[in-house]
Amino acid sequence: MTLSKLVRRAAGVMLAAAATALPVTISAQVPTPSDLSRSSPAGNYLAAREAGAERDSAAAAAYYRAALKADPKNPELLERAFLSVLSDGEIDEAVKLADRIVQIDHGHRIARLVLGVRAIKQKQYQPARQHFAQSVRGPIADLTATLLSAWTLYGTNEVKPAVEAIDRLAGPEWYTIFKDLHAGLILDLANNRKDAGKRLERAYKLDSNALRAVEAYGNWASRNLARDEALKIFQEFDKILPRHPLIVEAMRDIGKGAKLPPLVQSPQAGAAEVLYGLGASLGRQGGEDLALVYLQLAIYLAPEQPLPLLSLADLYENLKKPQLAIKAYQRVSEDSPLRRNAETQLAVDLDALDRTDEAKSHLEKLVAAHPNDPEAIMALGNLLRGRKQFSACADVYGKAIDLIAKPDKQNWLIYYFRGICYERSKQWDRAEADLRKALELYPDQAHVLNYLGYSWVDQGVNLDDGMRMIKRAVEQRPDDGYIVDSLGWAFYRISKYDDAVKNLERAVELKPEDPTINDHLGDAYWKVGRTLEAQFQWSHARDLNPEPDDLKKIEEKLKTGLLDETSSAAEAAKKKPGNGG
Repeated sequence: MTLSKLVRRAAGVMLAAAATALPVTISAQVPTPSDLSRSSPAGNYLAAREAGAERDSAAAAAYYRAALKADPKNPELLERAFLSVLSDGEIDEAVKLADRIVQIDHGHRIARLVLGVRAIKQKQYQPARQHFAQSVRGPIADLTATLLSAWTLYGTNEVKPAVEAIDRLAGPEWYTIFKDLHAGLILDLANNRKDAGKRLERAYKLDSNALRAVEAYGNWASRNLARDEALKIFQEFDKILPRHPLIVEAMRDIGKGAKLPPLVQSPQAGAAEVLYGLGASLGRQGGEDLALVYLQLAIYLAPEQPLPLLSLADLYENLKKPQLAIKAYQRVSEDSPLRRNAETQLAVDLDALDRTDEAKSHLEKLVAAHPNDPEAIMALGNLLRGRKQFSACADVYGKAIDLIAKPDKQNWLIYYFRGICYERSKQWDRAEADLRKALELYPDQAHVLNYLGYSWVDQGVNLDDGMRMIKRAVEQRPDDGYIVDSLGWAFYRISKYDDAVKNLERAVELKPEDPTINDHLGDAYWKVGRTLEAQFQWSHARDLNPEPDDLKKIEEKLKTGLLDETSSAAEAAKKKPGNGG
């Protein structure tokens, strides 16, 4: 069974009592005590259910508390209040509710997990193991409980039993990297260098792109292998994901001759690593509700660790809750190497909240303070491009390009983005140069092929090359409505209207809510004499909130139809040798 299937199954079982969506976000309108006192218990319960359906954990928790106060023995209210409080990050309150839940449901998975984590934080390792042992099991719960129990065994100086407990656990293939990583971390912390190296190397080789596996093995190597061998571990990761602050810091320290400490320094940090690693994986696999629980508990155990906070913020962003992501980013320590990343992404979330001036100012300050930071510059350029300030965004991207000593494949995107900004600000010669550069760096990149090819066809130049490039882009991304639209519109521009209709109908199937694609299909229908269908498509495009300039053109077509026009591309096509020109 795959991890993604197990995620969905475990999330469904563990949170089955919460029939509505588990609340995961904080409302801007958390009810006041006065609000709660004016509502009946039934009203509070219904309001809590509504807040839960809206994934609003703070409001849901407040309403469930009020409802539970009026009916303290109601098990459903107790569990819903517990899950809401937990998802809101109020772990101390969640512990109190968990104590009550296990009196009713002895093996309640999440309640036992919370109580066990609280015991680890208090260095009560034997009680922690008892809580994990009493939990109802399942594939993800088995791995979680085993790894957490192993860290409690390390806490009582039982290193060999800890590793043996991990090795006894049988399960799906994806267990392996977690088992090797945590066995290696425990052995490394216990100064068992040889065995630690074997386990950490195995975890690293299972996924050399996994940040924590790279760090764990690289840190061990810095103390036990030659400097160049240790450095190579981090350098290989840097080729895949350049300039990650933690990797940059490690390479710098090893370059100075430093020997890096074990990745975790205590049972609490080890347990937090379990919860963070699983939580981050769950979030990526569609198990957002369970991921939130794990990440909140990881932060509870290791509040100084930035990675769970960044994963929590990323989870909130995926759930379209940027205001909560901002709060998570603000909690990243000022002295963390990841603080600048947090500040950059915080600005992106401000822009998502339409606080664009604030976001722009925030990024401009970051760029001024760190003019050699390409991530902040890119974020500012992306913000300006998203807000259609094209001349300004071209200038900003230029600052990032100036930092590139020798462009390579990974730099294609910035040239592509600057090319878009140049094209949209009517600086075609510069746009074409950047788009060609992006293709030079990444020859078969579908978006660049599409953009440059379409631009040529639309202008009536390089027609054969342009059509060939668009077709190559469609071959790579046949389900991308925008790229299929480009092919259809390119056929339209060279007066091949039947081909245009065929491709534009497909594009509308892929992106039915895009006003431009619907407008294009209306034009193509008109050209082949399907005027009623053209009117329908234009009406639909009009109702899909097109850009103001496009709306004006659409409304004119609805009044008068499509006036006869001859595109520069069609004219150029007719003049080409072999076309009767």
